[in-house]
Amino acid sequence: MSSNHKSIPALTTIQMIEVDRAMTEDYHIELIQMMENAGRNFAELARRWLGGTVKGQGVVVLCGSGNNGGGRMTAARRLHNWRADVTVALTKSADELRGVPAHQCDILRRMRIPILEPASLRFDNAHYSPDALRERKPSTPSLILDAIIGYSLRGAPGGAAADLIHWANKQNAPILSLDAPSGLEVTSGEAHDPTIRATATLTLALPKQGLLTPQSAAYVGDLYLADISVPSELYARMGIIVPNLFGESEIMRVTL
Repeated sequence: MSSNHKSIPALTTIQMIEVDRAMTEDYHIELIQMMENAGRNFAELARRWLGGTVKGQGVVVLCGSGNNGGGRMTAARRLHNWRADVTVALTKSADELRGVPAHQCDILRRMRIPILEPASLRFDNAHYSPDALRERKPSTPSLILDAIIGYSLRGAPGGAAADLIHWANKQNAPILSLDAPSGLEVTSGEAHDPTIRATATLTLALPKQGLLTPQSAAYVGDLYLADISVPSELYARMGIIVPNLFGESEIMRVTL
């Protein structure tokens, strides 16, 4: 299913913050539930991009320390269960994670999914060959999943986040971003240095205004929208009228 973006409301960062607040505080839809919805849909889109089957295909999952990274860890878990060769790279050590992202990371550890922390990352221009995987042959991934930074971006990425963005942009593999390409301002559409150049972006709930601007097109790629179960009544209370977007599928293509 697809729909033209002109028929779908778009949100600012401030409005999306209010949606998240209302979800948890007013409707008691907890963050972990939203993460599961986001990760399930993102894993499904990844499977589509890999031709319908992920078995044996290398997937590198780039995760920040915030809630967007937690959603991506959920996708990593599902892809691992579908027999993809999943590697998760973090921008902070697992011990620094807090709240639901820490919970999701603990699940990955218990499932023995390789988790690479900044100290163990050694990326070059063509391969990922971290110390943690020294027993394995370096290989180029079939797909890269970007969840380094979400809509809460505060200025240009730095440190390990910037390193992972630079590395990802040098690969031949397609990049799928969750909610927004890391480094892109979701209200203005401004791309910082560096910003992920995604092949496709799966944004959540409703499109963010910055994803629809002409200057962001080279970074967003194909735009998709995923259902994370935001009640229509919540939008109505904010004065936003939303059509029945997900009556046929939890994922829809947004045409520009």
